Order: sequence, then C-alpha cells, then structure tokens
Amino acid sequence: MEEFLHIAGHVLEHSVADTLYIIPFLFVTYLAMEWLEHKTGGRAQAAIQRAGAAGPVVGAVVGAVPQCGFSAAAATLWAGRVITLGTLFAVFLSTSDEMLPIFLAEQVPLDVIVKIIGAKIVIGMVMGFIVDAALRIARRIDAPLHIHELCEHDHCHCHDGEGGILKSAVKHTLQVTVFIFVITIVLNAVLEVVGEDVLAEFLAANPALSVFGSALVGLVPNCAASVVIAQLYVEGVLGSGAMLAGLLVSAGVGLLVLVRTNRRPRENVAIIVGLYATGVVWGLVANALGIVF
Repeated sequence: MEEFLHIAGHVLEHSVADTLYIIPFLFVTYLAMEWLEHKTGGRAQAAIQRAGAAGPVVGAVVGAVPQCGFSAAAATLWAGRVITLGTLFAVFLSTSDEMLPIFLAEQVPLDVIVKIIGAKIVIGMVMGFIVDAALRIARRIDAPLHIHELCEHDHCHCHDGEGGILKSAVKHTLQVTVFIFVITIVLNAVLEVVGEDVLAEFLAANPALSVFGSALVGLVPNCAASVVIAQLYVEGVLGSGAMLAGLLVSAGVGLLVLVRTNRRPRENVAIIVGLYATGVVWGLVANALGIVF
C-alpha cells in the first residue's frame, strides 16, 4: 500500500507539473482567437491569411523554444484555422520538448546543440512550405473556421450571457487543460509502472531499425519521450539519424491538444502519420549522408 501511494503521489506530482506550464499558452491563445473573432472581424482574418505564406518560418523559429508550449498553442490555432497546416507542421517539427535541458545537463558541446536545433528549424520550415504548397496545388487550402464553431463542437455555451472574450477563453482553457491532465496522468502512470528503461531497451535492441523506433517513441505525447531519446543519443546508443527522427516528431502535448481541439479524426490521423513519416525520412537521409552532429 505504501509503495502504491508513493507511485500515485509521484505520478500526480509529475502530471501537475507537466500540465501547469501549458495553461498560460492555452489561455493567451484562446484569448487572442476570441479577440480576433469578436473585435476585428473579417479584416484581421484576411490579414492573417495573406501573411500565412510566411507562417512556416515563424512557426519553425518559435517552435524551437524549449518544452512544448508553442506546439500546444499552434494546435489550437490550427483547429481554429488561424494558421496554415504547413505552419502547424513547422512548429511540431522544430519543437524539442525536453531535449535542450537534457543536453545542457549532460554538457553537450554548444556547437552540437546549435546544429541540432538549427537542423530542426530548417527542416520545419522546408516541410511547412512543402505542406502548404501541396495543399494549394491540390486546392485543399484550409477553409475558414471561426472560434464560435469550436464552441459549438464543445457545447460550452461560452458565448451566452455576459463575460465576453475572457469568459470564453477561460472556459476553453479549462476544458483542454482537464483533458491534457487526465491523459497525462494515464501516460505517467504507465511510464511509472513500466519504466522509461523499457523505452530505452526498445530503441537499443534494434540498431538497424532505430530510426523507425525512435520516431515511434517520439510520438508519445509526454516529455519522457524526448528525455529518453536525448539521453540515449548522449550515451551513444542512438546515432544522429535516429536521434533526429525521434526529436523531429516530439511535439509533446501538442498532439493531445490537436486531438482535443480538432474534431476531425481523419485529419488528426493524417497529421500524426505525416509527422512520423517526416521524422523517419529525414532520419534515414541523415544516416545515408553520414551526417554527424
């Protein structure tokens, strides 16, 4: 019983910590979306769409900020069709979750860290432009979707009565935060029982398939994924290609927010599959070219 309480307390502590820092990103994002919807009307939306072509550049740069706050914000913005799908890909691919803290703690040379972050930013930009260009060619540009449609999906009635944009932003933030918290508890409980060592053994057991395995582990929407991948790279268990593949897809809770806010399962599956394929392809390219960071 004592051991169970210890594990439960540890899981709860980590789940709270993993969720708390996402709240400001979500709240500011929803507040901005509400303001655009209520105060500026079609003029702001038209301006954002005109600027959308440069979105992957901005997305790749801000996504490189440590942890996954911006990936969560980007998922919300794409669900409201404020940003393009290419911009979402750019943010997800450049996000490294816990990579930087691990590298700094392990005293990885600064030039190596800069090269890895730079590669992720460039790949994020390139893939973002490719995704947007492909959608334009296929004439599948994201249709405008207003914040009130997200409200209708959630049945939150946050536009009824008083409170305005602040009330709506708070309600959406709480709904998404509760969802993330519950899923994070489940993931942390599984990882606590199974152990991160199992992930490490899975990646180390098949060096020839390490790129595919690392990208698969990277899809786990929990900071443990990027921690394990970064640690194994530092220890020399994973090569540059496998490390790059795993960290490219480590969007953290951004994937959870995507599933929660975008109520189109087929689109979500397509994005996750596309993210995995992108990580694998670039990891294999790095191996084929003999790239060493």
